Amino acid sequence: MIDLRLLRDDPELVRASQRARGEDPALVDALLTADSARRSAIATADKLRAEHKAMGKEVGKASKEERPALLEQAQQMSARVKEAETAQHTAEAELQEAHRAISNIVQDGAPAGGEDDFVLLETVGTVPEFDFTPRDHLDLGESLGVLDMERGAKVSGSRFYFLTGYGALLQLGLLQLAAQRAVANGFTMMIPPVLVRPEIMAGTGFLGQHSAEVYHLEEDDLYLVGTSEVPLAGYHSGEILDLGAGPKRYAGWSSCFRREAGSYGKDTRGIIRVHQFDKVEMFVYCRPEDADAEHQRLLAWERDMLAALDVPYRIIDVAAGDLGSSAARKFDCEAWVPSQGTYRELTSTSNCTTFQARRLSVRYRDENGKPQIAATLNGTLATTRWLVALLENHQQADGSVRVPAALVPFVGTDVLTPVG
Repeated sequence: MIDLRLLRDDPELVRASQRARGEDPALVDALLTADSARRSAIATADKLRAEHKAMGKEVGKASKEERPALLEQAQQMSARVKEAETAQHTAEAELQEAHRAISNIVQDGAPAGGEDDFVLLETVGTVPEFDFTPRDHLDLGESLGVLDMERGAKVSGSRFYFLTGYGALLQLGLLQLAAQRAVANGFTMMIPPVLVRPEIMAGTGFLGQHSAEVYHLEEDDLYLVGTSEVPLAGYHSGEILDLGAGPKRYAGWSSCFRREAGSYGKDTRGIIRVHQFDKVEMFVYCRPEDADAEHQRLLAWERDMLAALDVPYRIIDVAAGDLGSSAARKFDCEAWVPSQGTYRELTSTSNCTTFQARRLSVRYRDENGKPQIAATLNGTLATTRWLVALLENHQQADGSVRVPAALVPFVGTDVLTPVG
């Protein structure tokens, strides 16, 4: 949630953010109205409670003759207090609903517009030139015996798959490499639960505009996570952190689940867009004033991982209309996919400022010992989709695929060759 003090002080800033995202600026006025109504309801209830308390003291001091009339007045006042408290609870609920409808404030410098309005920041590496017609990752995966989509669909339906043989070792190696690098950079490695309570899923901002993407187990009222960002954000919910020694950094290794609602017919071939995948996700709690620098660190660690896989990629500054509701700024690293002749997202890193922590009540103590809202950030360090770029960019004329040197110790071979 955004800071209500910022809303009161500069509502036009919030409206401008909504417009940059392509969202309704009228929601800002609805929130201002709800905020004013709640404060008025609180004042009214407080005033009536004080009057009721004072009247109780009068009853205690009253004579026998005065007491019946005063008791009747006190009962009437008690009823008014209950009505005022009911009105206060209603106003607070309406404020909560209006508050959660507003996305995070877009950071200065983030480009306006939608998915295609990103700003290219840098291109890294050289796009491979093949003296043969490059095959896509599915053809390669099947011929190498590392990917089985047909049996994945037989067992679980469309957008599911098996990673087999060296395919499983490639993914495990990729994730293990990410884990090792995360630990070397000061992250605490975590294997979190992948089922979370509604308040944790809502707290991270995934039950708003992204709710259709989330798997919900109705009988248990639990949600399958689409990223370990969710349980890691909830890890310190309701706590006051000690950030005196710097940011708290966690790296979560988990399976992730996405319904891919609204993507019918899009990226149905292969494993670019699937319902289940594995990922190592970086997550950081820090002081708000440290968040921008931490965002650049997360991007640098993502770049290091991509360099280890020796794939060409570009870095983009994601436009406001393509940000998730929690993100104030997001940078994506997109790897070259030869079969498509374009770049596709492999990593994202988002600065969520205080938006998630305010919802989840994660605080730290400032230099005066006063609790303040923390900032949160996240970033991808490795995921199943990376296999797409790995297979396609390192393919060779004979149908084999070169294994990047950083992964050879995990996979056990430096070249994958066709089977059968």
